[in-house]
This record gives sequence, C-alpha cells and structure tokens, in this order.
Amino acid sequence: MSKTRTKRLVIAITGASGVAYGIRLLELLRPSEIETHLVLSKAGERTIAEETEVAVKSVRALADVVYPAADIGAAIASGSYRTMGMLIAPCSVKTMGEIRTGITSSLVSRAADVMLKERRRLVLMVRETPLHLGHLRTMTSLAEMGAVIMPPVPAHYAKPASIDDMVTYTAARALDLFGLDAAEINRWGEAPSEA
Repeated sequence: MSKTRTKRLVIAITGASGVAYGIRLLELLRPSEIETHLVLSKAGERTIAEETEVAVKSVRALADVVYPAADIGAAIASGSYRTMGMLIAPCSVKTMGEIRTGITSSLVSRAADVMLKERRRLVLMVRETPLHLGHLRTMTSLAEMGAVIMPPVPAHYAKPASIDDMVTYTAARALDLFGLDAAEINRWGEAPSEA
C-alpha cells in the first residue's frame, strides 16, 4: 500500500535587498499542494520593514511552517527530513559565504548545507551588485558543490508592465527549477495561452 507523501519546499528570506521575491514565492505556492517551510532571518525581517508595506507576521502567515532563524534543531536542519529542496530569496552575500564554507551559524545556512549534502536542489537568488572577485569565486564554489545560482535578473522579453510583473516572472522561473508551474508567465516561444 502506497502512502501519499507531502511535498515540502523550504523558503528562506535573508537581509539582502529584494525580499519581494521571497514573499512572492510564498504567495505563488500558497494555493498549491506544496507545503512551505519558512526561515526568516533577523536581517530579513528588517528588510521587509524597510522595503515593503507588508507586516512580518503577514509574511509568516503565508507559510505552512515557520521556524525561528536560530532554531538549528528544526526539522529542516536534518537530512532525514525529506524536502524537495530550498530556495533562498533573496540570498545575502553573508549567507552565501556561510553556505560555501560550511560554517552554519543559523538555520538558513544549516538547512542549505543539508540540501547540498543530501544532493537536493538549492537555489540561491543572490542579490548583490557589482560583484567582486570574492563573490564570484564563492558563487563558482557553490555551483561546483551543486547549488544553482540564480540572481533575480528581469526578463525584458516578457514585457513586464510593472515591478510586480518582474518579481512574479522571476519567482515563477525559480519555481520552474523545482518542476513547479505556479504562475502564468510570458515564456519565450510560447503563445500567451500556452503559458
């Protein structure tokens, strides 16, 4: 007899600019069958207050499960807890550096480390510009370790009419990396009705 298993996706929001991406991911996944597990860093909370009109408690309410950033004993800190993977949106340079070195001082970096060691999908929406050589080497190392580096770069061929359109498009493309089709977007080579 086969049991239905819950599909879980870990979403982390760190303190880099661009918290709208993490929030949109949670919004897109809310009506789906995917169980979302959120980790919000203290700096991420601060950035939500600085960049949006959304209350932190409202962001938490979008997720199915929420963990304190310091809870290194959380379920997602163990490889035996099955997930589809993890998306860090946005991913700060500090978080990226912690993941690369394996020095996991928070649940965000510990959960990311688990994804790498278990060979699960880890997508880092790194938000920094310009990039110096250290950033680039860190990204290269992480890509060699199995992470997907996905800076949130807008696709102009999608003809976004607003910042909201750009955020939605980028969030939907990030979910594509997990085989999830969570939003209708204007995809290259497809008629709008096919999207």
